[in-house]
Amino acid sequence: MQVFLFMKKIVTIGGGTGSFTLLSGLKEYPIRLSAIVSMADNGGSTGVLRDELGVLPPGDVRQCLVALSNSSDSLRKLMNYRFENGGLGGHNFGNILLSALEKVEGGFLAGVKEAEKILNIKGEVIPVTESDVDLYMKLNDGTLLKGERDITVSIDIEKKGIDQYYLNPKAKANKKAIKRIMEADMIVIGPGNLYSSVLPNFLVDGISEAICKSKAIVVFNCNLANKEGQSEGFTLENYADIINKYLRKDRIDFVTFNTKKPSKKLIEKYKKQKEYLVYFDKDIKKNYKVIATNLLSNKISKLNKTDKMAMSRAFIRHDSDKLAKVLMFLLELEENKGLIGKII
Repeated sequence: MQVFLFMKKIVTIGGGTGSFTLLSGLKEYPIRLSAIVSMADNGGSTGVLRDELGVLPPGDVRQCLVALSNSSDSLRKLMNYRFENGGLGGHNFGNILLSALEKVEGGFLAGVKEAEKILNIKGEVIPVTESDVDLYMKLNDGTLLKGERDITVSIDIEKKGIDQYYLNPKAKANKKAIKRIMEADMIVIGPGNLYSSVLPNFLVDGISEAICKSKAIVVFNCNLANKEGQSEGFTLENYADIINKYLRKDRIDFVTFNTKKPSKKLIEKYKKQKEYLVYFDKDIKKNYKVIATNLLSNKISKLNKTDKMAMSRAFIRHDSDKLAKVLMFLLELEENKGLIGKII
């Protein structure tokens, strides 16, 4: 028990595939891990279940649960299984299970807690809010994008500019999320879709304030590639500036940045979709330190034809193990920075 009490505490903030990748690597280390997850998803299977059953969005939570699971391979595969046809065509088994647990246990948080037991997870998964909310983005020309789905597929955001970006109704943070942020030794933001998975967490009242008050090291994992119509011209500095803007303070201490280029074939595929690799300008003065190294996964993700949102997902991704190693290095570096006076 004493060993557990003195374990370092890492809190991750995000959603979707980015959180899955990050947590899959971090769970291998002796740390106390808490995954705070966006609750703004309304696309694909999740969107249908929200509309038809009146449940909270299970999709991003499911991915985090599977990433942290220490159960059998069969059970993890089952949680990610997507039905191909029939009345359940397009639906994910894990999403259905979480929706059923919400009904059986009398609430989404109780359902997630039960799922944690079933999957024997390392750490905990914390929905950022208990409220049923929708994500909205109003562009400067008056166009209103409703929900993560509309925002994810829009190619007008960068061109027209954002007038308002908000949750409706307003949402208060899950108390456990605030508690874990305040206790954390390290807070890890991203990777993930900027407007659909990462920033929605900071629209929940109390999250940004808690991060700014926390004494934790704050690390932002910069995306590998930009998104058409949303961040085509973004550099690492642009991403970090936007995160700090929504945190309402220059709170980022470190940014991780991938230096390894994908294959020429994959780069060309991205160019055809007008999605380019993120650029890092070393000469720009920054209030944070950049950890530039190879973080690229050698695996190319396959397109799941039954996934209605598949075309909006990234084909190149971070390597779970590489990213986790860098984060653990940073944690130890900060802990021991006063140990050595000078290396000559």
